[in-house]
Amino acid sequence: MHSFNTLRRHGLFDARVPRYTSYPPANHFQNDFGQRHQVDWLRAVPQDRDISVYVHIPFCKRLCWFCACRTQGTRTLRPVDAYVEVLLKEIETIRQTLPPGIRMARLHLGGGTPTILPCGTMSALLNALFAAFERSADFEFSLEIDPTEASDDLLQLLIDAGMNRASVGVQDFARPVQQAIGRSQSLSQTRHVIDLMRSQGVASLNLDLLYGLPHQTSLSFGQTLRHVARMRPDRLAIYGYAHVPWMSKRQIMIKAADLPDNETRFALAEQARAAFLAEGYDSIGIDHFALPSDSLSRAAVTGRLRRNFQGYTDDQGETLIGLGASAISRFPGGYMQNATATSAYQDRVTSSGLAAHKGYGMTAQDQLIARIIEDLMCRFVYDEAALRDSFPEQAALIRQTGISLMTRFTDVFYISEAGLKMRSDTRPLVRVIASHVDAFASEATAHSAAI
Repeated sequence: MHSFNTLRRHGLFDARVPRYTSYPPANHFQNDFGQRHQVDWLRAVPQDRDISVYVHIPFCKRLCWFCACRTQGTRTLRPVDAYVEVLLKEIETIRQTLPPGIRMARLHLGGGTPTILPCGTMSALLNALFAAFERSADFEFSLEIDPTEASDDLLQLLIDAGMNRASVGVQDFARPVQQAIGRSQSLSQTRHVIDLMRSQGVASLNLDLLYGLPHQTSLSFGQTLRHVARMRPDRLAIYGYAHVPWMSKRQIMIKAADLPDNETRFALAEQARAAFLAEGYDSIGIDHFALPSDSLSRAAVTGRLRRNFQGYTDDQGETLIGLGASAISRFPGGYMQNATATSAYQDRVTSSGLAAHKGYGMTAQDQLIARIIEDLMCRFVYDEAALRDSFPEQAALIRQTGISLMTRFTDVFYISEAGLKMRSDTRPLVRVIASHVDAFASEATAHSAAI
């Protein structure tokens, strides 16, 4: 009860704080920044460097009502093929702008529904990517898969092309929940896709779940958790549903009255956590789980866990190139985001070969705050000594921030060898803690979802 009261007192059930997959959050990127700096930042990537690549496919044959991603529905493949043609031009322009010798260590296709691409279109896209970027020795290729839109032929093509990680969307298997969120997906469809990939040697499988959905109960969610545990994925991501119909109009199809309240949401999250810990998974950050043998778990143990736009990762690369509409690139100096609307993205690439529009240049203080927030989100620690080693010119601010955290959250932190450490029973507060050091927090609270 003490822990629950602490969580309530510090605002866990009322706070509206960012998910902190980047700092600053993308809603603070500045218009037209990308056009001015994209070429310079691409050319500044050191020669012979490993980079990561993300490709956004913003199309779905059905628009699930719960989704707030930048996607659009299509009944034909004509706009998909036209979009990929533009992607090919962007890839070639990026290749020509980057220095020679750049290697691709990570490739991730997200969406939308990447598995909406027919085999010929997917093959053309992958051939262009592999022609533009030499693959590193430890290359990882991952893709988001909708089991209802993933043909056996396409999955085999992806596996033959080197896909060794896959993320399969589940959300919830309960029929009343699926009907309320506009997503019909059977257990047998999901098992078929997983069994096929496992039989072909895909190294790591991740399943995505959501809690806080309409009509979701402890009993029904428990059944979904048991189904998922029997599939034995290597990783799990369990996110809280964010009801933001003012941002994602399709969510008006979901009745707010059918959603669980915030304390019930928290109970569902804790139910999932207990279930997967009992199955032998390690807890990773605030919303991921991994088997001890998985690289994500090893990264957490060795202090190499990172956080990016896909969530928690063991990717150590400094540069991420985002391709496609709304895709975000990360450079040592800041962020670039492509034009978000598909039509605007296509117009920009057609006219100039590049599509960056928004962006943000990191100041020295931004770099410090980003590091503090990542340390909190990944390790639940505020390590003053390590921060001073990395940012010696900001020692005063580092000291001041540490005092502020201990003063404001006395019952959350304790002093350890690693610095200020969050008590394990207060870790659900970590996004609230992060917002305390976030210079943009007063604005960000108006745009983000709770828990």
